[in-house]
Amino acid sequence: MSDFEAHDDAHLASAARNGDRAAFEALVTLHKATLYRIARRYVGQSDDAYDIVQDTFVAAWLSLSRFDASQAFGPWIRTILLNKCRDVSRRHAVRRKLMHWFGLSDPDSAAVELPDTDRETHDGSDVRLAALDRAIATLPPRLKEPLVLTALQGMSHRDAAAQLGLTTKAVELRVHRARRKLLELLQHAES
Repeated sequence: MSDFEAHDDAHLASAARNGDRAAFEALVTLHKATLYRIARRYVGQSDDAYDIVQDTFVAAWLSLSRFDASQAFGPWIRTILLNKCRDVSRRHAVRRKLMHWFGLSDPDSAAVELPDTDRETHDGSDVRLAALDRAIATLPPRLKEPLVLTALQGMSHRDAAAQLGLTTKAVELRVHRARRKLLELLQHAES
């Protein structure tokens, strides 16, 4: 983000905090694509990602009075998003366990196995990308979050560490472990 965009972001966040709906709508426009990409990689399903992003913006609007205008809006909204992603992941895990315990099949499992139809490629990369999305979605949050923020969103390890409340070294280690685990998952899926 350029200095101009960061300044504009701070101005918009301050105006939104004071009740300016147009300023908040501008913040939504500025951040929705980034938040969607993070959520999509986190949960592995586009429908869930859209819902999470919407829930994130609703929660942000309702929490604007607690937003510290001296802080950057981007990390604040990403924190809300990551919390929403964690909530959805926990609900899905509980649902899968309950379905398994009662011997029922998960009606959503077939949908997860389909490639993402948002992309139209003809060289097989859409299938590989869908497999990668599913593999990322299965990572535990402590590995998934640093990976999504750094490798997929382009944040520096230092910025991701600040976002997640970790040390830079911890982020580096978790990204390394996440990549190694992804490689294992993808190789296992191919065999």
